[in-house]
Amino acid sequence: MKMLINVPETVVADALRGMAAAHPELTVDVENRVIVRRDAPVADKVALVSGGGSGHEPLHGGFVGPGMLSAACPGEVFTSPVPDQMVRAAAAVDSGEGVLFVVKNYTGDVLNFDMAAELAEDEGIQVAKVLVDDDVAVTDSLYTAGRRGTGATLFVEKLAGAAADAGAPLERVEAIARRVNENSRSLGVALSACTTPAKGSPTFELPPGELELGVGIHGEPGRERRAMMTSREIADFAVDAVLDDLRPRNPVLLLVNGMGGTPLLELYGFHAEVQRALTERNIAVARVLVGNYVTSLDMAGASVTLCQIDEELLGLWDAPVRTPALRWGV
Repeated sequence: MKMLINVPETVVADALRGMAAAHPELTVDVENRVIVRRDAPVADKVALVSGGGSGHEPLHGGFVGPGMLSAACPGEVFTSPVPDQMVRAAAAVDSGEGVLFVVKNYTGDVLNFDMAAELAEDEGIQVAKVLVDDDVAVTDSLYTAGRRGTGATLFVEKLAGAAADAGAPLERVEAIARRVNENSRSLGVALSACTTPAKGSPTFELPPGELELGVGIHGEPGRERRAMMTSREIADFAVDAVLDDLRPRNPVLLLVNGMGGTPLLELYGFHAEVQRALTERNIAVARVLVGNYVTSLDMAGASVTLCQIDEELLGLWDAPVRTPALRWGV
């Protein structure tokens, strides 16, 4: 496999150096693997910290900035960051109003963020935690007990980040983050496996002419494999799987997310089919994002995430945001 890298061992550090050069509005600590908004800590504001294995960009570092995260902790590729990173991030952004940890439901992330919360509290930092577990594909997986955390992470970080920027106290920011997670569901589909720099070859075997329905963002197995389907058929499957679990009564936010290796030409065509499927099922869509936001290196495929919203959450979604990967209203 050809990759635009130097050596696998420096992939994350090289990416962080490049991010620092591209985004002077961020403070990027390459050695300690922490990305912080340059104006942190922001007085009288709850801070949001998240993180996870690298390889899912722009998640999480691309979502650091006004209106979303205060800091992010990138681990090695598909590997959880360590507690020291999280404590360092929390200390850098805490203004005295507390810190919310946004944690995707993967065993390593959960254990390390739990340990970091204890260490941070020992240093006098008030910490709350929200677990994101939106993936309806499987109940348990190779990396989790319970559902995996995927596309809804973006919704949690955006909506809770907007609440924090509006001056909401920690308890309120935490409650909004939990409400967003509880009202979000996702399903992903892989057309090809991803390739990690260290392995240099596909992480799992997916024969030509087959796809994986319900794949995880690390290439974990999904619900089933089938012969290749049309965009229309995949959209119907994904929408039905999400709606079987969510059953929204209100309009929804829609994320049509690329896994990293699917061109926008295909993603927009897939989005058209997802919109058709939702219209046929009488689901109103309030806002849409289409693009690569929660990726899996070079995996070809897409995921669909729905979040049932109300007037308050819609207002938080529309609130200004200014990050490397998401910005509007500014």
